[in-house]
Amino acid sequence: MKSKYIKIIAAIGILGFSLQSCERDLNKFESSNVVSKTVYADFSNYKGVLAKCYAGLAVGGQNGGDGAADIGGIDGGMSSYLRQYFQLQELPTDEAVIGWGDAGLPDLHNMNWSSNNQFITAMYYRIYYQITLANEFIRETSDGKLDSRGITGQDAETARLYRNEARFLRALSYYHALDMFGNVPFVDENTEVGVNPPPRITREKLFEYVESELKDLETKLKDPRTNEYGRADKAAVWMLLAKLYLNAEVYTGKPRYDEVVKYTEKVINAGYSLKQNYGELFLADNNLDNNEVIFSINFDGVHTQTWGGATYIIHAGIGGKMDASKFGVNGGWWGLRTTKNLVDKFPDTEGSKDHRGVFFTDGQSSDINDVSTFTDGYPLVKFKNVTKDGKPGSDTSGNFVDTDFPLFRLADAYLMYAEAVLRGDGGSTNTALMYVNKLRERAYGNASGDITMSQLNLDFVLDERARELAWEATRRTDLIRFGKFTSGSYIWAWKGGVKDGASVDDYRKLYPIPAKDLISNPNLKQNEGY
Repeated sequence: MKSKYIKIIAAIGILGFSLQSCERDLNKFESSNVVSKTVYADFSNYKGVLAKCYAGLAVGGQNGGDGAADIGGIDGGMSSYLRQYFQLQELPTDEAVIGWGDAGLPDLHNMNWSSNNQFITAMYYRIYYQITLANEFIRETSDGKLDSRGITGQDAETARLYRNEARFLRALSYYHALDMFGNVPFVDENTEVGVNPPPRITREKLFEYVESELKDLETKLKDPRTNEYGRADKAAVWMLLAKLYLNAEVYTGKPRYDEVVKYTEKVINAGYSLKQNYGELFLADNNLDNNEVIFSINFDGVHTQTWGGATYIIHAGIGGKMDASKFGVNGGWWGLRTTKNLVDKFPDTEGSKDHRGVFFTDGQSSDINDVSTFTDGYPLVKFKNVTKDGKPGSDTSGNFVDTDFPLFRLADAYLMYAEAVLRGDGGSTNTALMYVNKLRERAYGNASGDITMSQLNLDFVLDERARELAWEATRRTDLIRFGKFTSGSYIWAWKGGVKDGASVDDYRKLYPIPAKDLISNPNLKQNEGY
């Protein structure tokens, strides 16, 4: 059954009870002791509460279509976690533009956002809503509280596993805060709720915290590929550690590429394998026969309905002469396309073709003269709400999709390993070349796209990451790591708000702390430049 684990929240709407009104002020996050005691007194409720923590990555509210939004001030579907994460990671890059004129949205690709940008603000508060959900669950499943409720034996062991999964989800959100915002407020399960404004933690200290949490969790989650689909295991921890270390030089000024090699090897040796057909990774039944995805954000067109997440990615990428029915939905939203830079990374030479580079070109121009015109720019044909047999997803209305979003997958581990080896810290260059060519052989269907050792360099890896991981919310972080996000050495259409592209100030490598949070929390400082 599709996304079965996350479906639990449809039947048990807990924890939205206590944290639904964050109201953009972290010191106002409060829980209802009465409801908490009622819920946590019965161990049978625990899995449903944990499911809410997972579902917070996917949906924006408790009801279908994101009604009763978890955070105030912005529509639940528009503000959902994955939708905002996708936008902040993709729209300021060469991989995506969007044609809509909602206040603050064009500023993302133009890279001229302010601290009042509603989409940046929504991401910030989604991160802290998730952290608060996790903190509440961790707090309420402490050994002391389990003992006081008479929860012992196997139930207590299971509760501890759930607690550690919540810790992983908290570490994931803190990693996103570290990557996008840098120096941020810090709260954990020991923070007194609603008493004082949270203290500020520096980027370096937050790196150390996330690292220590993940290192501790290495032995406390289930072995790779033994947990329920959509739940975290040891391999998810290793992937997040690898990503943390891959960007350590950006976050702390100290490279940790040797640790990238170590943790990607752990993932690669954990029994995962590449899915034979690349396109099937992004379909409505991508939960089936899929041994490549390590951690996903799950969707179900009937039980986890949202206007964000994969629903947004699929609908928004359809317009012009595109036939929405071929994507398993009832219409396009005329939004997302890509720039010529991404298209040009897929040359079709001597009859060979990289099957990852599928773009809709009929009636479209590869040049973007006007970002608001959908026919300017090629849509990337990647995510679809149809099964590998061509059948549409489960929602017969065609509104909501079943397509799960692969947050971590084996292909990324291959590319991270290759990059770390090339940066000079351990591993094998022959093995790195083998991993890159495995991806290219899948993409081409044969060895015609294989490269030689002389062709394997860092610039090639960055381009290969774009070819393999386009629209998977990695591009902003990748470009920053390679020194090409703000620099004039690499430009794309409308970078810096200029048609032909231009460099921008380096402070854009971090998003601003939302202005409203600065006002409400005197412990915070604005990031440089804002």
